[in-house]
Amino acid sequence: MSDVALDRPSYLPAAVSDRAPTLVTGLGLILGFIAIWYLVDLRQASLFAIGGGLGAALYHGAFGFTGGWRRMVVEKRGRGMRAQMLMIGVTAIAMMPLIAAGNLGGQPLVGALAPVGVSVIVGATMFGLGMQLGGGCGSGTLFTVGGGSARMLVTLGFFIVGAVLGTAHLPFWLEAPSLGVIDARVQFGLPAAIGLTIIALALVAIVTAVIEKRAHGNLEPEPAPKRPGWTWLLYGPWPLVGAGLVLAILNVATLLVAGHPWSITYGFGLWGAKIADAVGIPVATWEFWTWPAQAEALNSSVLTDNTSVMDFGIILGAGLAAALAGKFAPKAKLPLGSLIAAAVGGILMGYGARLSFGCNIGALFSGIASGSLHGWLWFICAFVGSFIGIWARPLFGLDGFAKK
Repeated sequence: MSDVALDRPSYLPAAVSDRAPTLVTGLGLILGFIAIWYLVDLRQASLFAIGGGLGAALYHGAFGFTGGWRRMVVEKRGRGMRAQMLMIGVTAIAMMPLIAAGNLGGQPLVGALAPVGVSVIVGATMFGLGMQLGGGCGSGTLFTVGGGSARMLVTLGFFIVGAVLGTAHLPFWLEAPSLGVIDARVQFGLPAAIGLTIIALALVAIVTAVIEKRAHGNLEPEPAPKRPGWTWLLYGPWPLVGAGLVLAILNVATLLVAGHPWSITYGFGLWGAKIADAVGIPVATWEFWTWPAQAEALNSSVLTDNTSVMDFGIILGAGLAAALAGKFAPKAKLPLGSLIAAAVGGILMGYGARLSFGCNIGALFSGIASGSLHGWLWFICAFVGSFIGIWARPLFGLDGFAKK
């Protein structure tokens, strides 16, 4: 009998959903979809729904770049980074041919392409440092806010501040040395671009595996489902690989519906600019906000901005996932040092994302999957900044190179 008991899988206790948050977030997703459909159009409402799916996948998979990178540096465990590489690779295989086609069913399709230059080097390094102090990347900040984290609300608030400051200074940084946009599809052709991208992603995964095996003698396996049957789909947690594949599918869906890949941080700068404009700060006179597309966004409803409605969906989707799992608004201590780190990290991420044309999603995930070389430069520089941030975390009372 004891042998049989030992062979039985160990499951988490049955989830007790948080009723009020489940009702609020569920209604928010339904009513938000209807309202956006009515006020804008079905396409925009569909992007809101895709955002909800992204939020649920991010939360149930705890799929953040910040923790995965920190585990690799501190613990020499690369399971998170390998899941990230797989996610980007699957997306690249599907996304590059679509972008090369230029349109589908009359919908123009463009990639997340940006210049390779000093602004990316500076901005991505700042972002990597900031995400380790702030406790989350662009997507990580949104899904943890959706899950009810008070600390991440601080990070998000200062993220918005940093993003607005970045719009004030971006024209200056665009004058810095740059090689311009380097598109692997143009440079090498579509088949070679896909092949080279997959090889590069595989090399990163192999390096993490070699480091992990040398440090521990083995590779950390993917944990078995912690709930019976298929209940883990509703209540979580999801396997990292599974969550990554869902994110890949939804990024491709974003491209097909929006005409461009998934991005996050443009919305933060827009929200902050609208708030600043409302309190009398003349952001409309800043050069960035005089450019036609930015001026139109500033003067239009936030619901017409693709990135914003997806961000709203991510927050609500993550909130619903957390509420169903009975984990909404977990209690957490908020010591002064942690709050200062959240504020500093938020500003660095917001400013850095604007300079480097995106965050871990818009620049790294969507950039590399689009074939843009700036995505690889972003990855390298952000990882260097992240390493510095991990070193600096203990200065704010956070865990860094010393394991818990």
